[in-house]
Amino acid sequence: MSEFVHVAVDAMGGDHAPAEIVKGTMDALNKCPNLKVTLTGPEDLVKAELSKHQYPQDRVQILNCTEVIAMAEPPVEAIRTKKDSSIVKGLRLVKDGECDAFVTAGSTGAALAGGQLLVGRIKGIERPPLAPILPSAKGPVLLIDCGANMDPRPTMLVQFAQMGSIYMRNMTGIENPRVGLINVGTEEEKGNDLAKQAHQLLKECPGINFVGNVEARELPEGVVDVAVTDAFTGNAVLKMYEGVAKVILHELKGALMSSLISKIGALMIKPALKGMIKTFDASEYGGAPMLGLKGLVVKTHGNSKAVDISKALEQCITFKEKKINDLFRSEMKLDELAARKRASGSKTTES
Repeated sequence: MSEFVHVAVDAMGGDHAPAEIVKGTMDALNKCPNLKVTLTGPEDLVKAELSKHQYPQDRVQILNCTEVIAMAEPPVEAIRTKKDSSIVKGLRLVKDGECDAFVTAGSTGAALAGGQLLVGRIKGIERPPLAPILPSAKGPVLLIDCGANMDPRPTMLVQFAQMGSIYMRNMTGIENPRVGLINVGTEEEKGNDLAKQAHQLLKECPGINFVGNVEARELPEGVVDVAVTDAFTGNAVLKMYEGVAKVILHELKGALMSSLISKIGALMIKPALKGMIKTFDASEYGGAPMLGLKGLVVKTHGNSKAVDISKALEQCITFKEKKINDLFRSEMKLDELAARKRASGSKTTES
């Protein structure tokens, strides 16, 4: 048997906690023999949910927590004051090396703040981005960043592109991921100062397949595999993406159920519809990883159901088995980069 992958799971995160969180965790445990989990949350509530399932008890632990961080709480303050919360305790398990990864459907802000403050960045990484998968007509598209860095420097966007390329190549099997910079036009001279400077740096960056600027409307077509941007733009793209998909599915369902004839037609095309919906189901690829941390932190949607949690846990297993963090260090030459920064800092201090 391969080495165990130990994942901490926030049992109290999201709209459907703890029932769906625990169910998804048990589904993943029963499917993946090399998975171990520690559920963080009030022990009595977690045990009550566990009693509803059959599972390998030797691969499940509970870490009792007396606090929960709510979605609306100020993230940094919550991380610093609610030290007995399910998020903080889960992140500390990763920081202390007791777990390989942490999965939560809870507060995005708390997960991002805690990831940086508690787990910490890999040396050489300027800022860790949040990188969800978007579905497209040609396969998955990694959107990086979508929430962690609102005002990044151009050099940060280059690192996002590098990490995104490594992640997609190893996690999805895309051999030479196409990297695009989200912009207001495809022409090289378009965009604000950040976009123009980042574009030039990306053109000169070895090891990535940079294909130039890409407009947001092109993402559903699958023209790139990695879409690089700042968190403000990325989050707006993500929310629009989700909203349009929700409306289309709702309207489609309404049209198919509007008459007897349309219902008969719906039955005839049901298999094709299921295939199309699966193609555009982002949950197939797990949650949004926060890349560049010393350990993996995965944020799933706030309304995550069991299947989303199960997929996120499988994602954690693949991340460790593929040694993604080691690839970041070696392919991005992070040790050399960190050494150069230390040397530069020493010279500045001396002068």
